[in-house]
Amino acid sequence: MNYRTIGVVELNSIALGMQTADEMSKAATVTLVMARPTCPGRYLVMVAGDTGSVKSSVEAGREVAGDMVIDWFVISSIHPTVLPALSGATIVPRINALGVIETYTVASCILAADAAAKSGQVDLIEIRFAAGLAGKSYVSMTGDVGSVKASVAAGIEGVGESGPVYSHVVIPSPSEDLKAQLM
Repeated sequence: MNYRTIGVVELNSIALGMQTADEMSKAATVTLVMARPTCPGRYLVMVAGDTGSVKSSVEAGREVAGDMVIDWFVISSIHPTVLPALSGATIVPRINALGVIETYTVASCILAADAAAKSGQVDLIEIRFAAGLAGKSYVSMTGDVGSVKASVAAGIEGVGESGPVYSHVVIPSPSEDLKAQLM
C-alpha cells in the first residue's frame, strides 16, 4: 500500500496498547498498519491515512494511553523506503558505506530513518525494532561515504525531542563478512 501519512503511538503497556489501537482505529478513518507488542513489554500502534485523520487518531491514542505513552509522532510525508525497511522487504543490490543509528524507542528510530532517507542518496537496509533488543531499535543504510555521513547526521537531528539517540556509526568500507550478514 502507498501510505503518505503515518502516525505512531508507543506505549509501556501491552493491555493498554491493545485498547489504544482499538480506539485509534475507531477515532478516524485510518488503516491500522501495525499493532503489536515489542520488547521489553511495550506495544506499538501505527496508523496511516490522510493527514487530518492520522493526527486525530494519534491524538485519541495519546489520550487513551495517558502516562503509558513512551513516544509518538505523525509524519505527513513519509519517505517511500521507510515502510519496506520496517517490514524487511528492502532489496539492496550492494552495500558500500554502512550507516547505523541506534535509538531507545521504535518511534524515534522511524523518525531517524525518515529524516536520513530524505536527506541524501542512501538506501535503507533495515529498520529493526525492539524484538530481542531490550526496547532499542536501529536503522541501517548504505550509499557512498559522504551521503551516508550526511544521512546519519540528518537522522540524528530528525529524532528531535523524541530521542535520545543511543549510538551511531558510519563504516566507510565494511568487510565482505559483515556485508553478507546484512543482506
